[in-house]
Amino acid sequence: MNNNWPIVNFIVRWILGLLFLMAGYWKVFVLTPAAHAQQFFVDGFADTWIPGWLLNALGYGIPVLELAAGLLLCIGLRTREALIAVGLLLIVTTYGHALQQPLFDIDGHTFTRLALIIFLLLAPGGSDKYSVDGWLRQRTTP
Repeated sequence: MNNNWPIVNFIVRWILGLLFLMAGYWKVFVLTPAAHAQQFFVDGFADTWIPGWLLNALGYGIPVLELAAGLLLCIGLRTREALIAVGLLLIVTTYGHALQQPLFDIDGHTFTRLALIIFLLLAPGGSDKYSVDGWLRQRTTP
């Protein structure tokens, strides 16, 4: 394994983690989950097939998920699970944007985040040396 992988993995994981952490922080502590749910989900998708209870659940849940997953990515704890969570979140938000605008351009936030998620998922196993996961793995390996 190239000895640059651990530092590359650290940098990419922190960039991705900060993107989600700061988005989640803003939505939870500045905008509030209630306002996020109302503004971006209930009002935005009221005329679609999606039931109100699901719009509310997603609107309240996504900010908390972004905040938690972003923090986990930054510290490198349960990284694979956090990457899967934010990947699923991108699927949900991409569907929502495409439902509102069928020719939605994913070149902005979505594609960049997706590329970073894929990069980290494809990085060589054990290359996350500078993370809590790496530290835990090192402690349990004789």
